[in-house]
Amino acid sequence: MKVAIDISPLQSGHKVRGVGFYLHYLKASFLKYFPEHDYTFFTDTKEIPADVDLVHYPYFDPFFLTLPLVKKHKTVVTVHDLTPLVFPEHFPAGIKGTLRWQLQKMLLRQVDGVIGDSEASRKDIIKIAGVDKEKVFSVYLAAGEEFKKMENGKWKMEILKKYNLPKKFVLYVGDVTWNKNLPNLVRAVQQADLPLVMVGKSLATETFDHTNPWNANLVEFHELIKNDKRIIRLGFIPTEDVVALYNSATVFAFPSLYEGFGLPVIEAMQSGCPVVTTKGGSLAAVAGDAAFFVDGYDVNSIADGMNKVFSDKHMQQDLIAKGLKQASTFSWQKTASETIQVYQNVLQS
Repeated sequence: MKVAIDISPLQSGHKVRGVGFYLHYLKASFLKYFPEHDYTFFTDTKEIPADVDLVHYPYFDPFFLTLPLVKKHKTVVTVHDLTPLVFPEHFPAGIKGTLRWQLQKMLLRQVDGVIGDSEASRKDIIKIAGVDKEKVFSVYLAAGEEFKKMENGKWKMEILKKYNLPKKFVLYVGDVTWNKNLPNLVRAVQQADLPLVMVGKSLATETFDHTNPWNANLVEFHELIKNDKRIIRLGFIPTEDVVALYNSATVFAFPSLYEGFGLPVIEAMQSGCPVVTTKGGSLAAVAGDAAFFVDGYDVNSIADGMNKVFSDKHMQQDLIAKGLKQASTFSWQKTASETIQVYQNVLQS
């Protein structure tokens, strides 16, 4: 099978975000586990060989043109989530965005296969984009192999010293979009009086468009954390430091209102960190019985959940054991294998 895969997102801001992560691991897993196929990794459609069996676009943005207007080969597209269309009141598209969505939706309906990151994503793609359900597949993601439970050693003291962190803290890793629910997370840690360490590139930046309605949550977040010494923002840090922080944190809090997958939850579990999260979107399926679930819309619920896990050693150990087991059900070999299966289904259809 000859497959061409678009890796252009790796050359943009997506490199350090979920799409870049997905592409990096998918590419590596194909080459490692399925070397019998012929892969072309392209950044420009002119680089696609004429004799390929299938082209895979691993990124879809509803409000920007990310699909080619003319389809010359069998095509598969990965749609990671359609959160802005599930909650349009929080992600206003504007006139241009609405027009682009109509075009993107039309192009998406014409492709031969669509991959969603979870069953929740798959249902959204069918319902919101109107894609034929026979063409939509759910292929769950996985955490990178570098996310693992570390043996005891000097590393813990070193990571705490490097970033000047307390011995016990709540950890958040991720973005600052509306669905991430950060204002409620901040209110909850303030109510519970717990230190919160936050990792993510957009968390530390002060230079963003305050007038953009998509950033309303970010503006509110900055107001809430002003002069609060309990909130420690680290911004973008090396992956090995993120792994060490997952291993050092007392609790990982991810009170997202909606996720297409929710990768940080699996990263935390695979690193042996107790997880407090919600059942929004894919999170109930991804976390299984291995998390303490809270209501993301209720600050008291988030605060109580974090407090319970933070103060209960027995509960922490129980969640760590369940989390390691749950995380082991996801792997990049499995993701790559199921993606290859989608390719084969598309070529046979």
